[in-house]
Amino acid sequence: MPVSSFSSEDIAQISEHGLTAEAVAAQLARFARGMKYARLERPCRVGDGIRRFQPEELARYGKAWESAAAAGLGMKFVPASGAGTRMFEAFLRGLHEGVSLTLARELRGLHRYPFFEDLRAAMQGRGLSLEDCLRGDDFAPVLECLLGPEGLNYAALPKALIPFHRYPEHSRTPLEEHLVEAAGYARDARGLCRLHFTVAEAHEAAVRAYLKSVLPRYEAQGHRFEIGFSTQKKSSDTVAADLQNGPFRDRAGRLLFRPSGHGALLENLGALEGAVVFIKNIDNVAPDAKRADTLLYKKAMAGCLVGIQETCFRYLRLLEVGNPAAGALAEIEAFLCGTLSASLPADWPELDAAARKAWLFARLNRPLRVCGMVPNQGEPGGAPFWVEEPGGGLSLQIVESVQVDPSDAEQQGIFRGATHFNPVDLVCGLKDFRGRAFDLSPFADPEAGFISEKSYEGRPLKALELPGLWNGAMAHWNTVFVEVPATTFTPVKRIEDLLRPEHS
Repeated sequence: MPVSSFSSEDIAQISEHGLTAEAVAAQLARFARGMKYARLERPCRVGDGIRRFQPEELARYGKAWESAAAAGLGMKFVPASGAGTRMFEAFLRGLHEGVSLTLARELRGLHRYPFFEDLRAAMQGRGLSLEDCLRGDDFAPVLECLLGPEGLNYAALPKALIPFHRYPEHSRTPLEEHLVEAAGYARDARGLCRLHFTVAEAHEAAVRAYLKSVLPRYEAQGHRFEIGFSTQKKSSDTVAADLQNGPFRDRAGRLLFRPSGHGALLENLGALEGAVVFIKNIDNVAPDAKRADTLLYKKAMAGCLVGIQETCFRYLRLLEVGNPAAGALAEIEAFLCGTLSASLPADWPELDAAARKAWLFARLNRPLRVCGMVPNQGEPGGAPFWVEEPGGGLSLQIVESVQVDPSDAEQQGIFRGATHFNPVDLVCGLKDFRGRAFDLSPFADPEAGFISEKSYEGRPLKALELPGLWNGAMAHWNTVFVEVPATTFTPVKRIEDLLRPEHS
């Protein structure tokens, strides 16, 4: 719709969100135009887009990273805005609709969960016995105390603050497990570990307060922590559309803005000062006894990235200051096509030396990511593929199911043929060969977002998500995929996941 169609009230509301009328009009035009589906060529496999580290490489890359980490290059970035509500969906249904036989069996086994002692103490504070309630199948007060504001209030807490693992002295939340994990691979020579959590604005105060209360426990072990927080900016929200691609309006006649997905965190990521940044979701943590593989592969991935970066930087300096001989250009070309899986432009044979030099420089001078890929075990999520580029050639991409044309049987078959999936396990190089932070926005593909159907106030609407952080938001990064073992992927999506062997 044209900008002139917005009312003065619309303009004021748009401005409150830190947006412009032109930007909102462009979002509405995108609904009408639709998003382009990815064109999959084939799944990445070990030896064809995915590297498998050999034992010697694990040791060599790990040692290289330990030297780089000691110099203070590393930090950790953890998207942590998720609420605990979805973990407790079955429990919430029981609270509001009555306890089913299946849920009753689950509740009788609450002693297996790491928050059992906290729940017992909370119920004692209300003059109730947890054990007596469970023995008598009196589940309502148990659920109220577990989920409600008069008790532990887990239904309203961020996932970051829900106990995941039981230890002899105490239980640990995923927030704490990320501190411990960071100390295992992102600690500098002074013992400083740097982390950054993105949190929901409504949860930030609670997360900060909890962190302040537990930090002394981990600092007593010889670690120091420099921790930052940020929220997803309102200016990254997107306008909702009606089914005719016009602006959706609520019952009061106001525009409706919605969070635009984790792709909005690209701005938060780009604001970090770290040279090498580890990205991992808040709920993907393992207890101490099951963390060895995670530390081994995180160090190896980071050491691999640093080695590739050093080669890129050396070539960039050579291209910047001199006129490399034909042999040097061929060496750089082989590195790009081999190590970084790049495709040369179709007119490469016709390009002269100056044009080749310019193309090689631009292709090397990009952010770099090394992404772990887990052998497929039926987990939901994106997967690694060779994807056709609009201008010709192929690139390595992490593709979600919604990016694949549902009406194209061949494309759907390629997607289902993936041998690995994306666990959100990335190591990113965010600085260029001059030591300056990249502006990340030019390396995103704005056409790689998602349009989905939702509802509000009982009416259907269309929602626009920005390109996912590790999908389209990093579409034009230099990319390396490496196989990591399933033991490094231990997410908690439902409360029952805490009973899996990897969390015991």
